[in-house]
Amino acid sequence: MMDHSKMDHGNMQQGGDPSLGIEGHDHHAMMIKDYRKRFYVVLVLTVPIMLLSTMIQRIIGIHWQFNGSVYILFALSSMVYFYGGLPFLKGLADEVKSKNPGMMFLIGFAITVAYAYSVAVVFGLKGMDFFWELATLILIMLLGHWIEMKSVAGASKDLELLVQLMPSDAHMVMADMIHDVKTGSLKTNDVILVKPGEKVAADGIILEGESYLNESMLTGESKPVKKIKGDKVIAGSINGNGAIKVTVSHASKDSYLSQIVKLVDDAQKSKSKTQLLADTAAKWLTVIAILAGIGTFLYWYLTGQTLAFAIERMVTVIVICCPHALGLAVPLVVAKSTALSAKHGLLIKNRTAFENSRKITIVVFDKTGTLTEGKFEVSRIVPLQKDFNENEILRLASALEQKSEHPIATGILQKAKDLSIAIHGTEKFNALTGKGVEAFVDGKKVMVVSPGYLKENNIKMPDGFSTNDTETVVFVIVNNDLVGFIVLSDKIRPESMDAIKTLKQNHIKSILLTGDNSKVAKSVSNTLSMDGFIADVLPHQKLDEIKELQNKGEFVAMTGDGVNDAPALAQADVGIAVGSGSDIAAETAGIVLVNSNPKDIVSLILFGKATYRKMIQNLVWATGYNVVALPLAAGVLYKQGILLSPAMGAALMALSTIVVAINASFLKIK
Repeated sequence: MMDHSKMDHGNMQQGGDPSLGIEGHDHHAMMIKDYRKRFYVVLVLTVPIMLLSTMIQRIIGIHWQFNGSVYILFALSSMVYFYGGLPFLKGLADEVKSKNPGMMFLIGFAITVAYAYSVAVVFGLKGMDFFWELATLILIMLLGHWIEMKSVAGASKDLELLVQLMPSDAHMVMADMIHDVKTGSLKTNDVILVKPGEKVAADGIILEGESYLNESMLTGESKPVKKIKGDKVIAGSINGNGAIKVTVSHASKDSYLSQIVKLVDDAQKSKSKTQLLADTAAKWLTVIAILAGIGTFLYWYLTGQTLAFAIERMVTVIVICCPHALGLAVPLVVAKSTALSAKHGLLIKNRTAFENSRKITIVVFDKTGTLTEGKFEVSRIVPLQKDFNENEILRLASALEQKSEHPIATGILQKAKDLSIAIHGTEKFNALTGKGVEAFVDGKKVMVVSPGYLKENNIKMPDGFSTNDTETVVFVIVNNDLVGFIVLSDKIRPESMDAIKTLKQNHIKSILLTGDNSKVAKSVSNTLSMDGFIADVLPHQKLDEIKELQNKGEFVAMTGDGVNDAPALAQADVGIAVGSGSDIAAETAGIVLVNSNPKDIVSLILFGKATYRKMIQNLVWATGYNVVALPLAAGVLYKQGILLSPAMGAALMALSTIVVAINASFLKIK
């Protein structure tokens, strides 16, 4: 299997059939930019607001009041409120509309009350303004949302990459010439030419020519598949070294690849958006804040206190309740865990998937390129004649295979290169269709053939010949004598064994899910002592198998590396892409393993649990401090002479944010 991380990016950039629309990604990027811009603008405005605030001036011991300074403060704060606060005010409106008050409602409400009260102070109400609290509140909230959105950025690039697998142009065969047309314009029964090394532009039937096609990105089959006249080909598969003419069987919007695009899209849309704990906590805090604020105002106002005192108490309560710390409790842990994970080869793209990794009960592994290395390697060379040693057999075989693109040839040539064996030229080279190759090397007639050739020509299999189900064999014949054979296999990764073992220790089941045949699947599954295997599975069936496990109550993680895995990765509760695989699998999954090491899956699950604990600690602290500060802000101990000023409330709020930040920074990967 080719290394898809090094895929032809020139090809990908220009690829893409416009009929397979892409949405969402641009919108997400624009929102991140918007929060970033608002944050910096508010940051610049907050400095003069702080310096002009009486409260801050008292603290740092300066007196910069001058005629009209209060109006400058009012103007700057109005810009912060209307420009910086806009996303929260919109959020407040949306949450009111959907009768679902949450964090946006509380932030919107707090900044509006603080702003309205401060404006009233500027225009004659007795009291002290809240402008600096308002500015810092909006600043920290913008930062929190920006961090949060960046951590989930890119989650919708997947469809774009899927689409790009489809070449943008096709060579259409006309009566008198070959004409380049847009892939999207192809219709049933059009004839297209696919040159060596190009991607197939449409599903169809081969009309003329033959070639090996690499369909691993689409079907998961690790070996390129031989295709002759009359065989079906799939759009997006990569042609080997033969030119073929294909009769198009349907328009590109109905192609197999387009169906996969749709499956990914549907599975992503139906994924439950895990309601973050912070939102739930914020809902309660919202209700408590509003009720406590109004209750506080009414109590003091009706017991004969001044309007200024009653409003000051109400604003202090709402400022205390405002989810400064709560707004950052989760995003700060996310930012920390995302950065830490990246250093350890885990790319977290979807936060929900990462948080949910603690609930995994079963891990479904794709075979090729995940548990195995996805490329054929020579595992042994067996000489059958005393005049021929291993190196001589390899030298002759590689001389014949140097002209072939087949993965078996690649494996043999790699071995010759590793052993620094000089490869000689050949004469009278001839390909035996489907059986092997023959040529003259140093005056000897040499053949490299499949077991099928031996059977057809009644050549006796060597004594004691045996291979296991994951191995492929070629025989070397010199001057009609069978002189030896070469065994190749798709190697199981050395780390796979440990990964499965550690999962077992953590009471997590492992299952193999593959497009390969059941003999190969059974062999890999047994070698690794997995809990079972499902073989001969097509991409849309992979999705169904995941659904079936979910229906049985399992919390499913799926790992994979090909386009064929994309729908299943999107459907799984946690999708984990193996980094050396296709770009698209990496985009569909919530988490990417950069080093393609199955052991990283175990680290991921354990780190997911640690991250979740940190979030809970932060949420407990962020809400806990309210329990103490809120009654003091409301004036419960007023008669004992203890009253929390708005400034003190804001300082406490800042302190709780700092505690949350420090706690997040202690997160570690074990």
